[in-house]
Amino acid sequence: MTFSCSSHLSLWSLLSFLLNSQEHLIALFGSCWDQLGQKSGPGGPLTLGLGFYICEEGEGLWDRITGVTSVSIMDRVGGVSTVCGKPKTMGRIYGGRDVLAGQWPWQASLRYQRTHVCGAVLIDPLWLVSTAHCFLNKSHAPADYRVLLGSTRLYQHTPHTRELSLRRIVVHPDFEKHHPFGSDIVMLQLHLPVNLTAYIAPACLPSPGLQLSSSLSCWITGWGMLSEDKHLPSPFHLQEGKVRLLDNEFCNVLYGRRLSNSKTHSVQEEMVCAGDFSTGKAICQGDSGGPLVCDLPAAWVLVGLASWGLDCRHPLYPSVFTRVDYFTDWIHKTQRLTPTPDPTSAPQSPEQPLQAASSAGRGTALIPPQTWLLLLFALRDPRQALR
Repeated sequence: MTFSCSSHLSLWSLLSFLLNSQEHLIALFGSCWDQLGQKSGPGGPLTLGLGFYICEEGEGLWDRITGVTSVSIMDRVGGVSTVCGKPKTMGRIYGGRDVLAGQWPWQASLRYQRTHVCGAVLIDPLWLVSTAHCFLNKSHAPADYRVLLGSTRLYQHTPHTRELSLRRIVVHPDFEKHHPFGSDIVMLQLHLPVNLTAYIAPACLPSPGLQLSSSLSCWITGWGMLSEDKHLPSPFHLQEGKVRLLDNEFCNVLYGRRLSNSKTHSVQEEMVCAGDFSTGKAICQGDSGGPLVCDLPAAWVLVGLASWGLDCRHPLYPSVFTRVDYFTDWIHKTQRLTPTPDPTSAPQSPEQPLQAASSAGRGTALIPPQTWLLLLFALRDPRQALR
């Protein structure tokens, strides 16, 4: 195995390594090796273990080619993939209701006082992202929250499941500063980095300003209500649905017909609209913070975080997500400037039985098909968050 460092145009840094006579190029972003949760050392590369090295800072060439930031390495020595956006289990039941273990390994459950309240998404071993409105009228004390990773069932532990404590909650400083649900994003730092496995792996972050085609294959996942008045039944299995990206202007036309008396309720530039009028797949109460991921040629990329929409009794309107590429720079800056947690400060509490949610709006919902023509006649409730 051979490693070498090189730079390109004084802006880009590349890590090139040879393994089994195959050459691989992996780009590095900034001073952090984001997908491994490690930081580079001053004056030279820092060994990350298994022979991996960090070179100088810079924007990655991989970003420019694929639209994916901070793509990490496949550890062929140990046989465990640490590449973002590369689930081990794929292609068997997409479009079905229940999700296979390991199919969406970045999906997390955010728990407040041990009850599921929102979805969240793993972006590296130490950080997750979710939506800031999940913390409205709730405690901002990290000790009150935990995240569950590696599980497709909300309240069932398996050998692959990890429940972890939070060290920091970082709400975007512009959250709802200019309009409802504006900058609806929060970063969650773990006390300890989670071990990446076939069941726990990060989604790739998009490069800033990423332009995506509506023909892309995109998916929403989460736990929660199946409709406005129907809860997800036990065993609370993770649900999925395929959706299309829609133009914000088109979505504003649709929402404007229903929300004409409330001009501030619109799809803004830091939001992305998605839905499927042919299948009726949509998000519902309890989906907040969950992922909208799209299948780019290189990997699955985190395009959005479930933020808001109309009621889901008849899913004729698209759902609105926080546009992640709008915040990629802020995410990386937060990672760089936030101190790495002291491992000795992590709470040493034994795992306790998980509690099922007892109130509406906690979990995720994928709605059965509805007819597009009903859009012209539907009467809806006002816009609402999807908590």
